[in-house]
Formats: sequence, C-alpha cells, structure tokens
Amino acid sequence: MRLIAEITEECCPPVLKGVLDEASAEEMASALRVIADPARLRVLSLLSATDEGEACVCDLTGPLGLSQPTVSHHMKVLANAGLVSRQKRGRWAFYRLDRDRLGIVRRALSP
Repeated sequence: MRLIAEITEECCPPVLKGVLDEASAEEMASALRVIADPARLRVLSLLSATDEGEACVCDLTGPLGLSQPTVSHHMKVLANAGLVSRQKRGRWAFYRLDRDRLGIVRRALSP
C-alpha cells in the first residue's frame, strides 16, 4: 500500500453514501493524507488566491514561512497526487491547481 495515493475517481469513493469496505477506506485515507498537512492546505489556498492561478516555489516560501526545499517537497507530494500541475519555464517550475482532482475529494466527502 502506498502512503500517498494519486487522487482519482477510483481512489475516492463516496464516503457518506454507503459503508466502505476496508480496502476502499485504506485507499481514501491514502488520498486524504495528501491534504492532511497544514502546509499543503495553505499551498492549495495560496494557489487558489493568486490572480494568475499559478505560482512558483519562490512565490510560496515567504507566505508559508518555509524553506525552498521544504516547499518543493510539499509541491512534489501535491503534484504526485495530481492536485497541482507543474509546468517548467526555464529554471523555474510553476504550479497550478487541478480543480477537477480537488472536485473528486469534495464529491467523495459530500453527503
């Protein structure tokens, strides 16, 4: 079992629409671990609040109060889960929310 799962429709069944089996609960818990971190929740909110809809790690270190390597680690976790997309431009990587993937989590937790 992976500790952090890629967020897809398959990993995130509707939690409140029926009883989850053990395997489904494990998959959902793996997906939720991605956003169960205060820094990653803040990253998602910061990306959502940008006028451009994107930011590079250098734009996030100050507001988060974290070092560049730490922010890069959090961005890698979010990208591996599919919650953000990464686009390389020269030396910089810019990140943008994947609102469809965030919608999967929202729908999984909706009654």
